[in-house]
Amino acid sequence: MKYDINVSHVKKIQGSIWSNIEQTFQFRKGYGQPLPIFGHYGGVFQCGAEKLVIHTDGVGTKLIVAEQLGKFDTVGIDAIAMSVNDILCMGSETLVGVDYIALTKEDDRLVAELMKGLVEGARQSDCAIIGGETAIVPELLKNEKSFDLTFTAVGRIVSKEIITGERIKEGDVLIGLESSGIHSNGYTLARKALDFSKWGTEMLVPTKIYSRPVLEMISATDVHGIGHITGGAFSKLTRLNKNVQFVLTNMPKPKPIFEALNEKVNDTRHMYTTFNMGIGMVVAVEKNNETAVKQIAKKHGVTAITIGDVRKGKGVVLEKEGQKIDLTN
Repeated sequence: MKYDINVSHVKKIQGSIWSNIEQTFQFRKGYGQPLPIFGHYGGVFQCGAEKLVIHTDGVGTKLIVAEQLGKFDTVGIDAIAMSVNDILCMGSETLVGVDYIALTKEDDRLVAELMKGLVEGARQSDCAIIGGETAIVPELLKNEKSFDLTFTAVGRIVSKEIITGERIKEGDVLIGLESSGIHSNGYTLARKALDFSKWGTEMLVPTKIYSRPVLEMISATDVHGIGHITGGAFSKLTRLNKNVQFVLTNMPKPKPIFEALNEKVNDTRHMYTTFNMGIGMVVAVEKNNETAVKQIAKKHGVTAITIGDVRKGKGVVLEKEGQKIDLTN
C-alpha cells in the first residue's frame, strides 16, 4: 500500500497563499498590527503590550470515523486540541475560541453531542468558547450524515519571547510527550488500512491537549522550541529550525494501532512522516533542563521520554534498528 503526497507542490501552494495574505498586512496599522512570522503554528499580532496568536483548524477525515460509528461526543475535543496545541508551540496560552459546524440539515442531537466534546476540550485547555457558527450546507457535504467541524483559537504569548525554535542548538535534547493514539492526522490512510470493526473505537480516541504541562514547562524552564506532531509528523520539526539536525534515537515502542497500520503500510519512513507514532509533542531544551521537564510532565500525568537530540547538520533523521532514515520532506 503506497500513498504519495507531492510535497513540493504543497509547499508551492503555501508560498502562493502567503504571498497573497502578506499583502494584507498593510491594511492593518497601529493597534492589532500583524507580525511577519510565516510557516509556523499560528498568526501573531501586536495588541498594545500583548502579543496575541490566532489559529484555525479542523478535525479532517477523522469525522468520517465518527459518522460510521455514530459517535460524536469526542470529536469536539479534537477540534479544540488541533488549534490549542498548535499555538502552544509558540509559547501561547489559549484564551478564547469560536467553533464552526456545517450540517446537511438541522440536527439538534448531533449538535448536542458535538458540543459535549467542545466543552470538554475547552475545560482541558482552560479556554472559553465565546461564539460560533452553524451552517446548513447540504450541497457542500457528501451525504446526509456528513458534517464538518472546526475551531479557531486566540491566545496570548506568555513566554518571555515568541518561541519559534530559532534558539534550538546543537546539544539540545528532544523530549517527547506521549500521544493518546493517532490523534487527528493521517486518517485518509488510516481509514483505508484499518478494519473499523476492530479499530474503530480506538481511532476515535481524542487528541491529547498539552496546555497545562507545557505552559508550566515554559514558565519553569528555558524552552528552546516546541513541535506539535500533526500533519507531516516528524518531518515538520524542520519548521522549528532549518539550521540544525533533529536526530530521533529513542522513539517509544509503537502502540498496537500503529503496529497494525505498519503491517499495511510496510514503510518505516512513511509511518514516521504520516503518524505521530506515540509522540504528540516534542520539547527542545538544554540537557540541564531535561529532568525538570520530565518531572512537570509526570506531575500532569503525561509520560515524557528523551527521544533524541539536536546535532550539527540539517533535516530530521530517524535512527532505528541500525538504519538512518531521512525524514526530511
